[in-house]
Amino acid sequence: MTYMSQEGYDKLIAELQRLESVERPKASAAIAEARDKGDLSENSEYDAAKEAQGHLEDKINRLKLTIAEAKIVDTSRLSTDAVQILSKVEMTNMVTKAKMKYTIVSENEANLREGKISIKTPIAQGLLNKKVGDVVEIQIPRGVIKLRIDSISI
Repeated sequence: MTYMSQEGYDKLIAELQRLESVERPKASAAIAEARDKGDLSENSEYDAAKEAQGHLEDKINRLKLTIAEAKIVDTSRLSTDAVQILSKVEMTNMVTKAKMKYTIVSENEANLREGKISIKTPIAQGLLNKKVGDVVEIQIPRGVIKLRIDSISI
């Protein structure tokens, strides 16, 4: 089961519809075009089109599985007492004094440019269930990072 926001769920549905209604017909057309070029045993264009179609179908199936296992989180029931999924956390790096702000989301919704980190990342794991004012030390690939939680919102 994957917990996610309504927004993230809606994006997955839109992506699935795009893949099925736009990309799937394109893949079929590419196969038909390559097939029309003659002998299939020596037709690398046909082989490439079939392989691309296989990757597309795999992506569609994985997306369908994610959607089927999705559990939409009701944000009105979330608390700001402690960090949890869909929490927006403002924190300060205790060494560099740099301020950071992340929203903790499901793996499918993670997008660092938007400030959304996966709940499975070391930073998110280290912040879970912590409260405002807590200072946490989190093991990351480059060493240990020391963060103070300044605020939690939804």
